[in-house]
Amino acid sequence: MLAAGLLVLAAAACGSSAAAGGSGTLRVGVIGSAVGNKLTRAVGFLDERGELLPALKAAGVTRIKVATFQNGPDLNQALAGGSLDIGMYGDTPALIGRGQGLPTRLLSLNSVRLDAAIVARKNGGPASLKDLQGKVIGVQTGSYIHRYLLGALRQAGVKPKQIIHMYTPAIIAALEKGSIDAGGLVSADQVAEEAKGYRSIDVASRDHPDLLGTSVTVVTEKYLSGHKGIVKAWQQAETKASQVAKANWAAYTAYVAKTGGYAPQVTLKTTLKDQLPDEPFPADGLKLLDGTKTFLVQQKLVKKDYTLDSWLAPGAKA
Repeated sequence: MLAAGLLVLAAAACGSSAAAGGSGTLRVGVIGSAVGNKLTRAVGFLDERGELLPALKAAGVTRIKVATFQNGPDLNQALAGGSLDIGMYGDTPALIGRGQGLPTRLLSLNSVRLDAAIVARKNGGPASLKDLQGKVIGVQTGSYIHRYLLGALRQAGVKPKQIIHMYTPAIIAALEKGSIDAGGLVSADQVAEEAKGYRSIDVASRDHPDLLGTSVTVVTEKYLSGHKGIVKAWQQAETKASQVAKANWAAYTAYVAKTGGYAPQVTLKTTLKDQLPDEPFPADGLKLLDGTKTFLVQQKLVKKDYTLDSWLAPGAKA
């Protein structure tokens, strides 16, 4: 279930072992770095260059401690358990978390127009969305890929037999064995699988641009209460990170390949400049985010609706 990661909030005590480590330590959670607990995306690139900490100095940050999670619901648990101050992850788990009372505030959209695809198994696999009627699909539930999958199926009027929660390696293995009919994957995994001869029967950017994803940065209300300067400092750092990444594109894509664990040619094809915003809340990104929230409310995956404005961190302007 999409919301399963928040059902055991009281037990998410990985926070005690990651205790503050000093008032100047900022604890950041990210999704799936292939090189361990390391920042990803443009902010990670800025940190790699030694420019992130100086940019956050005004907010009293002297050290950054990074924790990597397999998916958004797991990161939500860590936020709820008090082991993180900031989370960088997909829009869907962040929106669901806020709707369930997770005390976060929205700092920015750190990535926009994130792509995903539905990849079919070989040897007589489905050739279109319509062919997924009554079939079995694997996807990482709680992710923006899951939201895209549900939206695409609904628009096509298709009801699969079963949607199974699976992490990406398990989806790829199941496609190879033919134990699932299709799997939902991010664009980098999609391109890697297509190189093996698999077929993408639906691609968000091509077939459902209204279902593209965003990645958000949230901060806990507890951390905000004692570090109000983090809003301006972090937003300025993220904007600078995007500018630096775009100005040093070859170095940036090499960094993305390293942290993502993908072949350079896959990264070059799936890492796009227009996915890095030049401001904290680009209008097209907010439109995608609000559309995702509306969908999640309609599906009763967000049980209590709220406005994006009410989620913004104090001092942040959409």
